[in-house]
Amino acid sequence: MQIRQVPADHPDAVKLDAEVQLEYAARYDSEGDATVLHPRMFDPPRGVYFLAYDADDRPIASGGWRAQETNDEGYSDGDAEIKRMYVTVEARGLGLARRILARLEDDARAAGRTRMVLETGTKQPEAIALYRSSGYTDCQKFGHYRNDPLSVCLAKPLG
Repeated sequence: MQIRQVPADHPDAVKLDAEVQLEYAARYDSEGDATVLHPRMFDPPRGVYFLAYDADDRPIASGGWRAQETNDEGYSDGDAEIKRMYVTVEARGLGLARRILARLEDDARAAGRTRMVLETGTKQPEAIALYRSSGYTDCQKFGHYRNDPLSVCLAKPLG
């Protein structure tokens, strides 16, 4: 398995994003994540996007972060927000999400970000378990779904 930094609009990133949207839609009986994202939000040094590839060069996992500062959606100065963490069904259980999460944290820290934040939901218990076991704790809600009762917001200092 190899993790590569790619633009967020790379064809493989778009493919995995479509897959994760279908999963969100199925889990939440919705149209998927309605958060407005633009690929340039993940351009260094204010963000990054990673894809993991298997031995046959197939994309099997993704994750990115984008910089946030204090705003009316509840973010704080120095935040790095995780978006589009996803592992394909066939690659789950191999530790890929944990490896991508570590890369995201290292990259955000190197970029001067002071806190990693993320929003997930109650219908994604495996994601919540991953983040909690990686040192993330509940924080004040932020982002597009901050008023949704199914939303779970977590944070971890990057000091």
